[in-house]
Amino acid sequence: MISGPYRSGSSDPAVWAQNLEAMNKAAFQVFQKGHVPVIGVNGALPIIKIAGEQHYDSLMMPISMALADRCDAVWRIGGPSKGADEEMNLFIRKGLPVYRDVNSIPMESTHS
Repeated sequence: MISGPYRSGSSDPAVWAQNLEAMNKAAFQVFQKGHVPVIGVNGALPIIKIAGEQHYDSLMMPISMALADRCDAVWRIGGPSKGADEEMNLFIRKGLPVYRDVNSIPMESTHS
């Protein structure tokens, strides 16, 4: 999983887009290392779009955390974020790897 700030500290949709782009770029780097990357925001946003923005708070973290619960490791990127820290802490509690740098992520021989 790629975990980083999305809306944290900003009410500017342009900043949100930049944050999501940073997570998507990180996901591509993870894919290049042979892993299948997951971003909770990418799982939640299409559902929020259909449900309506008023459901953002009730959908974003539950969907993101459900995805995180099914992942083997997390790469925590970016700055402060309560949600990203929540995701990362799930991995810590489960004793799973938390990476802070793409170079720490091991190469895999195949995509699964």
